[in-house]
Amino acid sequence: MFSNTQIQTLNPPQRLLMGPGPINADPRVLRAMSAQLIGQYDPVMTGFMNETMARYREIFKTQNEWTMLVDGTSRAGIEAVLCSILRPGDKVLVPIMGRFGHLLAEIAERVGAKVHTIEVPWGEVFTPEQIEKAIVDVKPHVLAMVQGDTSTTMNQPLEHIGDICQKHDVLFYCDATASIVGNDLPADEWRLDALSVGLQKCLGGPSGSAPLTLSDKCADWIQKRKKVEAGIRTAEHTDGTEPFVRSNYFDLGMIMNYWGEERLNHHTEATSMLYCASECARIVIEEGVDNCVARHKLHGDAMLTGIQALGLNVFGDLNHKMNNVVGVYIPEGINADHVRGQMLTDFGIEIGTSFGPLHGKIWRIGTMGYNARKDAVLQTLASLDACLHANGYKGPKGEAAIAALAHYK
Repeated sequence: MFSNTQIQTLNPPQRLLMGPGPINADPRVLRAMSAQLIGQYDPVMTGFMNETMARYREIFKTQNEWTMLVDGTSRAGIEAVLCSILRPGDKVLVPIMGRFGHLLAEIAERVGAKVHTIEVPWGEVFTPEQIEKAIVDVKPHVLAMVQGDTSTTMNQPLEHIGDICQKHDVLFYCDATASIVGNDLPADEWRLDALSVGLQKCLGGPSGSAPLTLSDKCADWIQKRKKVEAGIRTAEHTDGTEPFVRSNYFDLGMIMNYWGEERLNHHTEATSMLYCASECARIVIEEGVDNCVARHKLHGDAMLTGIQALGLNVFGDLNHKMNNVVGVYIPEGINADHVRGQMLTDFGIEIGTSFGPLHGKIWRIGTMGYNARKDAVLQTLASLDACLHANGYKGPKGEAAIAALAHYK
């Protein structure tokens, strides 16, 4: 016998997600995800795959042939890249400016690489000189960096890093999950060898697919680790000359075979997420990638202006803040959980907490993707203003939304 709870229709509450991600998916993306499934080798399906590859070349501003999706959250893309380019014993340099640099280091360590790290305090970024000095000292095979780290809200400048890596013959990988299309990232111009992202931030979709792109140099290296599994290999397949990738699912060589002309079976493509990822890219391309970045800056700056008008202090180096998220110091004497809880239950608006050395010290407020819009900014600021004062805040009252409105004029 089923209880009422077991047979209830799924009916999540309406929320405005204004934290560091995930965000509310664009309704057009949700509609695309509801389309009927087709077979993975249907010509229409393989056509969709090719179309999606082309769309993400525009998103990443690249001509890379190997621009595709890994099925899984953004972390799946990170793991696929690091598993595929790092052999056990390879040296990797990971500059850490927040939580997600630590994540790159951990995944690289699990792969068996020799991990070398450099760190700056949370709220700061690295200079090119710091990166180059570490590369000269360590002589790594790979440099692995995060562009936008939502744990600190910082946006790491990358425009000179690729040249440094080329100079020292180092593969340059970047995780841009939180920053892509909300901040500038021209992959070819900045000479990235590998770049992976997720959908749940500025791309305006749900988590579950990890678009990535590989330079020819990086793809050629991965092909040297080629190994085709026994059940599908033919006499024409030969293994690479380097130790094979330790993961089957995250072997980018086999995934390249699946997305390439051979269409060699690897996994069953997550069709609904393919529709989703493709529509996320289509919407951004329709708007224009540069226009999308400018929109995130406009609404991120409006949020920042409103926060400052409330008399709240902002975390980190504002010269290197991401366009799409801001860290806000919790005022002394204010119960942070009560404020967030009231915003959620009374206004239906979610803002983010923090972790690591910033736990209990800042809130993180995002303006990303479908939620990077004027009404969402104003609603969030008005809600925060009301909830702060309902919980004993003595700073400026009623100024946040007015300041943001003035910013828009």
